Amino acid sequence: MQKHRIMGQAGTNSSRRFVMAAALVALAALGMASSALATPGGEFAVFKQCPIGTEGLKGCVVSRTESGEIKIGSTAVPIVATQTLQGGFGNPNAEGSQQFYGAKNGETFSKTAQKVPGGLLDFVKCNEIKNIIVKIACEAVFENGLTGVNAVTELAAPASSIYFNEGVLELEAPFPPYPPALTLPVKIKLENPLLGSECYIGSNSEPIELSLTTGATSPPAPNKSIKGKLGEITSKSEGEILVIKHNTLVGNAFAVGKAHGCGLLGVLDGLIEAKLGLPSAAGKNTAVLNNTVEQAGHNAVEESE
Repeated sequence: MQKHRIMGQAGTNSSRRFVMAAALVALAALGMASSALATPGGEFAVFKQCPIGTEGLKGCVVSRTESGEIKIGSTAVPIVATQTLQGGFGNPNAEGSQQFYGAKNGETFSKTAQKVPGGLLDFVKCNEIKNIIVKIACEAVFENGLTGVNAVTELAAPASSIYFNEGVLELEAPFPPYPPALTLPVKIKLENPLLGSECYIGSNSEPIELSLTTGATSPPAPNKSIKGKLGEITSKSEGEILVIKHNTLVGNAFAVGKAHGCGLLGVLDGLIEAKLGLPSAAGKNTAVLNNTVEQAGHNAVEESE
């Protein structure tokens, strides 16, 4: 009888330990979920998409490009609508570059439409289209006044492929011989009903490598050297948030590849390429990005939650 009581007590103790362990696991899971749902407060709210908790994360960054232009050959698209780059970065490696971590919501580089001056008229002449179906569609687009074209610069690779070098950015170091401050692997989507939903310049397999610097460039001819600038450094939240206003990143040594998927079965690729001179070799294209940058250490961002 006593043996049965001992065995019963052992079973009860085992059950209690199991319940306690399960409760601890549940509490831990609840804590992690709460942490994941927490958002930075006050002036740190700008970093709400920073991937806090990611191993290797040093700080959070948000860079808003408010003006500038992307120029391919002789065709320039002004930046009027604000485009945002956001996420986090790691500690510098031996060469000074830092791992870039994408935004929590996946929107590391916002897909912001910029109007192309001249619209479709500057890209396409309906009488030059040989495919009769596309030609009829082209005429219908012009008759209905649907001639506006938007250019949307998108990432063409994972956020981890972004090259970031905080030290070079702050030094206004010339590129080359120094590395760039920022390199974005991108593709440019052209939007218009006639062009379809998959009309791109550059691609995931052949991205446009926008290598940008705050220093002076040294491009191939015919481009000449241009210079960016660090801008004005200020801070807020008792110095925990670094703010750089009127920052200018420039690059004019990148190449631009072919057009893909423009129009029905890509029949308009050739017209787009003829207009822009694609593929366009390094030394014929330019990017000027005027930004406001905010960054903070991950601990300060986390403590604000």
